[in-house]
Amino acid sequence: MSVIDKLAWLEIQDNRILLTKSYGKDKFYIPGGKRESEETDEQALIREIQEELTVLIDKSTLQFIGIFEAQAHGQPEGILVQMTCYTGCYQGQLKASAEIEEITWFSYADKDQVVGVDKLIFDHLKQQGLLF
Repeated sequence: MSVIDKLAWLEIQDNRILLTKSYGKDKFYIPGGKRESEETDEQALIREIQEELTVLIDKSTLQFIGIFEAQAHGQPEGILVQMTCYTGCYQGQLKASAEIEEITWFSYADKDQVVGVDKLIFDHLKQQGLLF
């Protein structure tokens, strides 16, 4: 079994979560990405979000939320994605950049438009009273 290690930034406002869609993709994703060699979670997440959304996450505000694992979208059966999730304050204006085509805010009712691991995160956030 193979595991894809990814990081995710959970930005929640008014009980809605920020989602992104990359060019050529059919589903929305919680923003984040993979770490480069020797990067810490914090370094990778800050870099990925700055590249994709043009904002700077304040490292001192990062809070670990949890790790979620599910079948990787668009990958052969048995390839899992493990998503390590954080929240954190940011500076700047959210804007789609790099491979990101669209950014939007989803409620829990929009859960069917996201990939499997993100559905688990949606469920967790609803249980915590953060997403309606």
